[in-house]
Amino acid sequence: MADGTFAVLLLILGLTDMSRNYCGTETGCLGKSETTPRLAFSAGQVLERRASAASEIYMRYDLGHKRGPFGNAFGLSVGEEGETWVGFGSTYTIEFGDSPFFAELHSMPGIYFDNGGFDLGGPIEFRSGLELGYENRQGWRFGLSYDHRSNAGIYDDNPGIETVQFRVSVPTR
Repeated sequence: MADGTFAVLLLILGLTDMSRNYCGTETGCLGKSETTPRLAFSAGQVLERRASAASEIYMRYDLGHKRGPFGNAFGLSVGEEGETWVGFGSTYTIEFGDSPFFAELHSMPGIYFDNGGFDLGGPIEFRSGLELGYENRQGWRFGLSYDHRSNAGIYDDNPGIETVQFRVSVPTR
């Protein structure tokens, strides 16, 4: 899944959920609702595919509201060679009944600065991915995430990279 598959999944699953569970409510399909804001930190590796294997740290802040089933988040990552990405986008969380396990998809357009590190082909880069995790009783989440970054072909060169990370997110209220 080294392309926009996660973004497409977010859209399909989120819109299906929205039509089934949100559109018939008094707030409407994209009605605003409160959710737990979270600050997440993760660290991991850029996978050796087109880029060399390298470390990356990532911070994400999930806002305390949703529009229909879609959350919003800001993200910032810094790679081993100084590569920096910053973006804003959507999240969609799948909860498995009363279990503490969850899956979360995200899709975030952003700006990328290679800073002498890996060249992704241009400054506009999209990050999409999947996190599988566990939430404890205090609301802390622990997960394994996989994501893809590329420019979706808007530039002639579109090498793309994948990252695998361990993520910890804490509620901020």
